Amino acid sequence: MRILAWLVHLYTASSAALGVWAIVAAFDGSLRLAVFLMMATLAIDSTDGALARALRVRERIPWFDGRRLDDICDYFTYVLVPACFLIAADLLPHPAWAVAPVLASAYGFSRDDAKTDDHMFTGWPSYWNVVAIYLFLLQPAPPVSAAVLSFFAAAILVPLRYLYPSRTRELRALSVPLLAVWTAGFTWLATRADPAPAWIAVSMLGPAYYLGVSLLLDWRRRRPLA
Repeated sequence: MRILAWLVHLYTASSAALGVWAIVAAFDGSLRLAVFLMMATLAIDSTDGALARALRVRERIPWFDGRRLDDICDYFTYVLVPACFLIAADLLPHPAWAVAPVLASAYGFSRDDAKTDDHMFTGWPSYWNVVAIYLFLLQPAPPVSAAVLSFFAAAILVPLRYLYPSRTRELRALSVPLLAVWTAGFTWLATRADPAPAWIAVSMLGPAYYLGVSLLLDWRRRRPLA
């Protein structure tokens, strides 16, 4: 069974390999391929933890820190890859704007309470891949993209608690399938040549649900957080 544990770690690490491919694709002009690869890394990150717990990976390879591997891969695929994508897609007023997510998320990932004991995220959890893809779909003016980056970079610094979909107990039976459907649908939508604006608007129901549930749960936990 130890080989299965190693395969789970390899599955986690494969997201970094796909992230490298996404960067190469983006700078090669294959932006929709890069979008698909970014969504693939999100799907891997959404499922590797459940696999690790099901196969008791920590017990089988106690000297190998899968959480550290996961954090390394997440910072690369959720932060650095989208930052490179934004530059390659020419969505920013200047490439230097990509520093905002890189620095803000470096702070967010380094917090001791980045993942709380009750399985939530502290501060906006650096979903820069989703932000980058929406900017790609909507094609706003570069100053608007810069303002969006600034807003979410600031949100990382504000210690609100956010849903950890696969682990937060409240509403997990609803959140996991709903967000899984959103991931599949959003991947399909984002890789279409000319997605209809109406479908892009509908796809925002997924992030709206995530934000709404997060704010509700944060409100319920506000006193312990104080």
